[in-house]
Amino acid sequence: MLLLVDAGNTRIKWALMHSARLGVAELGHWAGYGSVGREDICLMADALQGVNISRVLISNVAGEAMRASLERMVLRAMGMKPVPLTWFASQAELAGVKNGYRDPAQLGCDRFAALIGARALFPGTPLVVATCGTATTVDALDADGRFRGGMILPGLGLMASSLAQNTAQLPQVPQYNVGELPFADNTRDAIASGCIAAQAGAIGRAVAAHAALLQLDAPRMQCLLSGGAAGAIAPHLSGLVRQVDNLVLIGLQAVLNVTQSSC
Repeated sequence: MLLLVDAGNTRIKWALMHSARLGVAELGHWAGYGSVGREDICLMADALQGVNISRVLISNVAGEAMRASLERMVLRAMGMKPVPLTWFASQAELAGVKNGYRDPAQLGCDRFAALIGARALFPGTPLVVATCGTATTVDALDADGRFRGGMILPGLGLMASSLAQNTAQLPQVPQYNVGELPFADNTRDAIASGCIAAQAGAIGRAVAAHAALLQLDAPRMQCLLSGGAAGAIAPHLSGLVRQVDNLVLIGLQAVLNVTQSSC
């Protein structure tokens, strides 16, 4: 069994797969799947105990402490039996994606994995890939698989939290059920509407800019949304918008597919 792990700033997601040699139709389909908060990593070890894991591939953007915790978790899950563990890292080119960052290693490994996943699902298609988590990242990929660059902004929850923490009278907003009208008649809805508008506006601007660079009509540009806040943002975007869950894990799956097939 192969174990894929996406360790983000808020949650850790994992997937189990029997084989890396899969077709496009099988991307995103797992033999097992789970998700826990960062503070509950021990529950992940419990869930994986007894699973015969032959290889582990991890994308980690949560720092060195999380890396050490993940190493301990894998050992615990495997009954202290060592297992080959690879830390996924951004590079100049991999699995059909050419990294356009000045320093390819500086691109977050989760963003690189998400781009690989997006290209694996939509080969030969120009894409805008928005991952809506603790931070929102919006990345542009052309039809040849070249990553043109991207944007990073505070995520939906982080935007609302910053208002609650840094102002005297604005409340924390737990939900983002925004109506069709952009102007709210109460403070909570006004915060929610403003945060949604900022997120959707940034993504929409990226779609228009990428379409202009490629001389395409913006409504024909495919935009993929992933991450915990994707469902709240998607209804406020126009054009070709598709929500894809676990895009980082799909990218890791595609990487294993390519690297194992080339062995």
